[in-house]
Amino acid sequence: MHQRPEEKHHGGLWEFPGGKVEAGETPQEALIREVKEELAVEIREHVLEPLAFSQSEGEAGNPPIVILLYKITQWEGELRAMEGGSIDWFTPAQIASLARPPLDVDLCKKIF
Repeated sequence: MHQRPEEKHHGGLWEFPGGKVEAGETPQEALIREVKEELAVEIREHVLEPLAFSQSEGEAGNPPIVILLYKITQWEGELRAMEGGSIDWFTPAQIASLARPPLDVDLCKKIF
């Protein structure tokens, strides 16, 4: 899990790494790019295994947010927190006690 930098939205909360899909990207391409930017590791599309998804309600004129969660068991490189915050490995029981954004809470309920 990745702890968001304090100065960002949901700062200090723990989340699954990843981020926004940019124009022209598939969700898989976005995840590969985001993981490299956030964790300094390379992943290949063929190792991505869809696991779960969660969606927020749109609020105050903003569209809903959809998070697609993938299982990744292979990567190249050493994991490092590139954007500040922290990264760490946790058991499902430990994750349950972490402060997380609402969609990450929902994802945890679905996969654990």
